[in-house]
Amino acid sequence: MQKSSLILALALAFTPAVWAENVNINGTGVSIEANKTPVNTAKNNDAVAQLPKDYRFAVPGKFTVAVAGLNQPPLTVFSDDNKTLLGSEVDVARLVADSLGLELNVVPTSWEDWPLGVASGKYDAAISNITVTKERKEKFDFATYRKDSLGFYVKSTSPIKSLEKAEDIAGLRIIVGSGTNQEAILLAWNAENLKKGLKPFTPIYTKDDAAQTLALQSGRADAYFGPNVIGAWKAALNGKTKLVGSVDGGWPKAAHIAVTLKKGSGLVEPVQTALNGVIKNGDYDKVLNRWGEGVERIPQSEVNPAGLGD
Repeated sequence: MQKSSLILALALAFTPAVWAENVNINGTGVSIEANKTPVNTAKNNDAVAQLPKDYRFAVPGKFTVAVAGLNQPPLTVFSDDNKTLLGSEVDVARLVADSLGLELNVVPTSWEDWPLGVASGKYDAAISNITVTKERKEKFDFATYRKDSLGFYVKSTSPIKSLEKAEDIAGLRIIVGSGTNQEAILLAWNAENLKKGLKPFTPIYTKDDAAQTLALQSGRADAYFGPNVIGAWKAALNGKTKLVGSVDGGWPKAAHIAVTLKKGSGLVEPVQTALNGVIKNGDYDKVLNRWGEGVERIPQSEVNPAGLGD
């Protein structure tokens, strides 16, 4: 078999069929088919009253949100039309839009695109599993909506038993997203290891979920480090991976995921009010629970709290 054919065969074999079956994640049964039905909420007049009179939405009358255009359930996943984005991130965006009395306009985008898009006003917000960090707060405002929990996942047959501290990653090849807080944590751990004379780790950067799966299952990578709910979904779906360690997203402290807005735009307060409204009325829990993310709920939304690096 030619090399290109072998790679294709492996990719097809190891790509998760996210529509194949229901998934039990964190003790909750999740059905993507059932979750096509949106969770809507009532307009929050207090949040609407906080909207700046001079703010110009990217699209008049709509709340335009950048969301990762990736098949990474439960956060994001394309519907069977390969156009419509579903997932908890889209559901949270809809709750905020409804609360503000606006129509939701989801724009699938890449991780690299959202910062410039939000800063330039192309998007009103980004909801893409973005962690609050000290560095990001210099350019953006944040209204939190979920705990940031990270997980190390390895091939189910891997001899690796535990990855929870710096020395555990020495000499390993680890799949991680470029420019993420996961990468920042690994780089900090690697610096500690180098000072101790330990072997450096090797970051493995991939373009999409299929490439991540292929790298791990083919042996080109030893582990994946990323959002725990994504790793938990894949492990539950096909049993080809297992969790070997959990880390707070703001290591060594806790950190939260947040709606990300242009700094000084005046949107962060009404968005926070919107989030606290749906936390109070129960629609927030409906969203998290139906995607198996109830373990990451927060009791209230905060504006620009301490994050990674603080």
